[in-house]
Amino acid sequence: YSGEGTYYTPGLGSCGKTNSATDLIAAINAPQYDATGSSNSASICGKCVQVKGPKGEVKVTIADRCPACKSGDLDLSPAAFDQIGDESEGRISISWSF
Repeated sequence: YSGEGTYYTPGLGSCGKTNSATDLIAAINAPQYDATGSSNSASICGKCVQVKGPKGEVKVTIADRCPACKSGDLDLSPAAFDQIGDESEGRISISWSF
């Protein structure tokens, strides 16, 4: 998949767990999240994703849903985003796979 990567401040995610900015997690776009179920019962919760960005790669766990993200987009924790891009850019091109 490919899309845009952004970052957010994690808390209690749609998958039912509380995470922090230092966790290597992502919120997947709403279309791909919703296709796997609803709420914290979505089958995509807990899946690992390898994300490539301008500065490298990072492995993250799907822990949340990004309502504003388009299909292919991921919203990453700051710790994950920092490994593949610069926060000053805010939005970066990414590719990723399960």
